[in-house]
Amino acid sequence: MRVTAFLDIPGQGNLPPLARLEKYAFSDNIFNRQIIARGLLDVLRDFSNDEEDFLTVMEIVVRLAEDAEPTVRTELMEQIPPIAVFLQENRSNFPVVLSEYLTPIVVRYLTDPNNQVRKSSQEVLLILLEQDLISQHDIENKVCPILLALSAPDSDDEYKAEAVNIICKLASMLSKSTVETLLLPRFCELCGDGKFFQVRKVCATNFGDICHAVGQEAAEKFLIPKFFELCSDNVWGMRKACAECFMAVSYSASPDVRRAQLSPLFIKLISDPCRWVRQAAFQSLGPFISTFANPSRAGLYIREDGTLSIRPPAQDLDSALTSRSPSAGSCGNTSSAGSTKLVHTEPDLPTEGTSTGTSDLLRGSSSSGGLMANSVEDSALTGAESTRLSPEADASLKLPDGDNLPIHCHPGPGSSTCPESPEDVFNNFFYWRTPLPDISKDLELFLSEAGPQEKGCSRPETVHHSCVARSEIQKVLDSLQEHLMNDPDVQAQVQVLSAALRAAQLDSVNEPEHQPMEGRHEGSVSDPSPASDNRTALSASSSQKELSEPRILQSTDPGKPCSGATDQLEMEQRHLPAPLEEHKSKLQDIIPQPLLDQYVSMTDPARAQTVDVDIAKHCAYSLPGVALTLGRQNWHCLRDTYETLASDVQWKVRRTLAFSIHELAVILGDQLTAADLVPVFNGFLKDLDEVRIGILKHLYDFLKLLHEDKRREYLYQLQEFVVTDNSRNWRFRYELAEQLILILELYNPNDVYDYLMHIALKLCADKVSEVRWISFKLVVAILQKFYSHSERALGLNFISELIVRFRHCAKWVGRQAFAFICQAVVNEECIPVDQFVEHLLPSLLSLASDPVPNVRVLLAKALRQTLLEKAYLRNAGNPHLQVVEETVQALQSDRDPDVSFFATLEPKRRSTADTPVLAERN
Repeated sequence: MRVTAFLDIPGQGNLPPLARLEKYAFSDNIFNRQIIARGLLDVLRDFSNDEEDFLTVMEIVVRLAEDAEPTVRTELMEQIPPIAVFLQENRSNFPVVLSEYLTPIVVRYLTDPNNQVRKSSQEVLLILLEQDLISQHDIENKVCPILLALSAPDSDDEYKAEAVNIICKLASMLSKSTVETLLLPRFCELCGDGKFFQVRKVCATNFGDICHAVGQEAAEKFLIPKFFELCSDNVWGMRKACAECFMAVSYSASPDVRRAQLSPLFIKLISDPCRWVRQAAFQSLGPFISTFANPSRAGLYIREDGTLSIRPPAQDLDSALTSRSPSAGSCGNTSSAGSTKLVHTEPDLPTEGTSTGTSDLLRGSSSSGGLMANSVEDSALTGAESTRLSPEADASLKLPDGDNLPIHCHPGPGSSTCPESPEDVFNNFFYWRTPLPDISKDLELFLSEAGPQEKGCSRPETVHHSCVARSEIQKVLDSLQEHLMNDPDVQAQVQVLSAALRAAQLDSVNEPEHQPMEGRHEGSVSDPSPASDNRTALSASSSQKELSEPRILQSTDPGKPCSGATDQLEMEQRHLPAPLEEHKSKLQDIIPQPLLDQYVSMTDPARAQTVDVDIAKHCAYSLPGVALTLGRQNWHCLRDTYETLASDVQWKVRRTLAFSIHELAVILGDQLTAADLVPVFNGFLKDLDEVRIGILKHLYDFLKLLHEDKRREYLYQLQEFVVTDNSRNWRFRYELAEQLILILELYNPNDVYDYLMHIALKLCADKVSEVRWISFKLVVAILQKFYSHSERALGLNFISELIVRFRHCAKWVGRQAFAFICQAVVNEECIPVDQFVEHLLPSLLSLASDPVPNVRVLLAKALRQTLLEKAYLRNAGNPHLQVVEETVQALQSDRDPDVSFFATLEPKRRSTADTPVLAERN
């Protein structure tokens, strides 16, 4: 009952409405006061036309807020949000009512002695803040002061815990400067509260939100030290809360702080003596690793719509290029040793199996310096990062002197002279890319024209320099071994130096093999031979963590002569010690190595006993994010882990991988997908339905990433999806029909006719109507596929099959399906009209004499709502128009009322009466 109606009850005397309102608002009867509080919104609406009366009502509200009964105050508080919305809508009439009357009530109730009233006021305050109903001035001068008073060190512990919870939620709704000025000092103080651990736990739970609110600089200066204290708290619940919010904290930190400070701290949480802390830490490990993602290095980024893109954003690419030195051809001074060097990039050679769309996507635009953006496949940016050496390593690696420089650095006639510092010279070790085909003949012709200045260097001198380089490299490696596991940069240096040492050893081993080639240039060439140069490139490529041996072989065009490079690579692998190679396969420089080691260990069965029985599922869930962070060049670090998860005994682990395999395929690219994901995909095809549904839901997304030849292998296997473990699982077949509609574009019409058409016809005869209706759309899409590719013969054969299977079906459901298919064909205009009139229309019109009303209903809809709306049937000279109209007239006089109704129904009324009736009949 409305309050105004309550006030107008007869027998109330001659008191005016406001007087009666005041009488009941302060009645001794609690029920009367509750009614007034509950109906305040109606009262304000009734008195909103008179400003004086409206303000009088607000005075009554203020006095009612001081009621001694908690239930009355609670009722009043629950009405404030709708009242605030009403005042906001009429702000022009009452601009200060919310600020002067209601906001003080909400703030005062934050200190109410009744717990229910306080909880209500906290909820109302957050609602008003979320809807932006409280001005910034009132927040800073009315809300924040009371929150700071409640969270003071001498405040009650219960009030303090509630206040810090509001402060944490309030931080995300205020400006950065307001949070940093008013709330950040108190939050840091509360993080060290030693009396009440619930206060610290609230701080730890919301730590990531506070970091995000204040920004990176303030977070690193004030909050990160407090976070270290919370992670070392004596209460395990505190450390668990820190582990759960670790990703949000890392997201607000700089890369240096993330790597140098947060990573060791996270390793400490993973090794925590409390099992619950370790469990939370391992669940957050994958998300934490994802914060190390760098699009310029991984070569992938997430668009605004949530899809993965292969080409990095333009701003990232520009920043990556501008952060490096000028081009190799410039004569300016480069950065000091240890700084990032320019990557000399060239347009990628097309490799077999790379789709045109991907090639276009990876093809970078030329910059002003003449550089081309390298493709993600080669990951040149990452390669440059991993080949940086420390100053000690640069001092120890003795580069050849001026006479032994590669031919690219010798000044030719008319060329400008560049400084011959170690950072300016071109070297295949630092500037690596995919090995090119053998061009020894062109190189020989070039060398013959190089000039007499390249003479005068003998082979023994080259051998001497090689021996000296090997000894110097070995000394540096020995000195860095003790720091190998502590510093990722040291690990990267050791890997680069190891590759250089193997290259030098390979030169000495293969010297007799290439002696004849070197002899042809003896006396005229001072630099290594083309074959030796090729060996250097291959040896340097082994130092890149982003490329394993299969990756290098796949990146080479199979149609080009590269057998020599392959033999040299195999020989290099034979000379590499097995333990070192095994350790090398897990190394990378994108994230701290201990984090990756802990992530890989999540598949260890012992972890399920000591940490969490679902730890493998958490590992599988975060694996695409970790793979995106590492990039496809470091997939070798995760390959074994992925294979272990794919063969896990728990179906929910395999199900998790099945739902994300299409995303992982985008990350890895077509070559790694074919090598590592396709076998897993094939295994999932024969798995349980709970696993197969993950494959099926993204079947199109996965198949479109495969090469055409590999994609055709799955044509025959698609029919296996029709059979399920449980025949009642009709949604499985429904999903199959939806995916087949998308998959049609991946295959040619002949393949569609030979394989997919039969699956579609089988689904059209499904026992569940939902599966049948979506399958009819699949049939129409197949017809459209045939005629859009000018395959008229296939289309006519399919139409004949439809007539036999559905028009002459013994069951009325099949004949009804034929009418629906014909209606959909006309709607989609998927076949020429003359073909429809000649082959489908006669069979469709013959359904007018069908004994089942349901069939005639759908026929009436098809003719009245669709066919007669088409221009070619409305033309006066069309000979088929008269036949269609006569059929419609016959249906209008049908003995079944539903048939006559739809035959008479005007097309404009279709949206209101069409679908419900059909749904009821089926």
